[in-house]
Amino acid sequence: MSSISRKDFIKNSSILLAAGSSLLTGSAARAATATATAETSATPAVAPGKSFTLKNVRLETGFEYEEGEVTGTKTELFTVEISNGKIKAVLPNQPNAKAIDAKGWLMLPSFRDMHIHLDKTFYGLPWKAHLKKNKSVKDMIAFEQQVIPKLLKTSTARTEKLIELLQSKGTGYARSHVNIEPTSGLNSLKNLEKALENKKASFTAELVAFPQHGLYYTPSTELMKEAAKMDIDYIGGLDPYTIDGSIEKSMDFVVQLALDHNKGIDIHLHEAGDSGTKTIEYLINKVNENPVLKGKTYISHSFALAKMDNSKLQEVAEKLGNARIGIMSTIPFGNTIMPIPTLYKYGVEVQAGNDCIIDHWSTFGSGSILQKANLVAQLYGYRTEFDLSRCLKIATHNILPLDDKGNRQWPKADDKADLVLVDASCSAEAVSRISPVKSLIHQGNLVF
Repeated sequence: MSSISRKDFIKNSSILLAAGSSLLTGSAARAATATATAETSATPAVAPGKSFTLKNVRLETGFEYEEGEVTGTKTELFTVEISNGKIKAVLPNQPNAKAIDAKGWLMLPSFRDMHIHLDKTFYGLPWKAHLKKNKSVKDMIAFEQQVIPKLLKTSTARTEKLIELLQSKGTGYARSHVNIEPTSGLNSLKNLEKALENKKASFTAELVAFPQHGLYYTPSTELMKEAAKMDIDYIGGLDPYTIDGSIEKSMDFVVQLALDHNKGIDIHLHEAGDSGTKTIEYLINKVNENPVLKGKTYISHSFALAKMDNSKLQEVAEKLGNARIGIMSTIPFGNTIMPIPTLYKYGVEVQAGNDCIIDHWSTFGSGSILQKANLVAQLYGYRTEFDLSRCLKIATHNILPLDDKGNRQWPKADDKADLVLVDASCSAEAVSRISPVKSLIHQGNLVF
């Protein structure tokens, strides 16, 4: 790859979008570019070939203590060799070496957005706010049936633009739900796969076949069966009671399709109250009946957990932990603050995602998963050096530079070379200040 700054990386990708699709014109183009290029700065030069070395890399080496409390984080500068997609060696710093100068920036594991819809975005199009008439999920289904045919015409280019936004925020990996429904057929999936193929050297995604318009509310089961034969990783679902009218019928289909094709499960569950609780418990029972699904089953949103009384929450969280069912959360605030500390208590895997970014569902979403770690810290009162440093795990898929005792556990030789350089002194500061991302390396490729 040739030398390119972060600013030029995003600027050049904007040119790609403009060609042939007329997506960006006038003020819309300037607005989209301004959004994507916020906090841009010069970055290290790209080394040619499969191997390169970084010098002046800041790594965490331990905690500082006062009266038994972690009060700071120790760091030192290192030289890091990268080869064939992996970290080859972590060596004492060699400031005079012929290598890419990391300028003392802090190296962290790259971020993962584990709940997003890469196939659906207004990103790259003129500004459009949410419509007041679209209040319920069913309202949104009707709206999608109108707008998706138009959006499909440019969805591949806009998906690439959205991926570039995520990359600029330090994300090199995502789990994307993709619409499978009668309006778009399999075209949303096919267009998304084109975008991912174009970005395969710098970005990786796992895909969820998502019946956004219901399995039975609109006739989507046959399309889901076709999607399951394609290059997807998870079978999705949507609010089985309020959309499809039956928890059992909807969940049985999802579970059986996952079993038939050796896929995981990741369902959207916005329902709170009794139907939400019953859906969670029904899925727990189905996973326990089919242990092959343990560790491969997730519930996205799962707002019912936010509405349970404490005793019921403790019971359900323990069952989720035992069944190894994870929760994918956007870290919502307001009336649906998720009980993440309780989920952690029972060993439930919790991962975070941006979900919607500038689309017809929501105009919000910065593309930053580090911002989600910051929100976790704010919502649950994690203010100390130690607690802030632990919050980073929700952005990095549970990889932390230091273990709880302050021993360096990342990076080490043979680790995947998926990393970011951020302008921060330590993980705690990066989380607290949502520190700017200066460089992204994905599978050993220096993206910017």
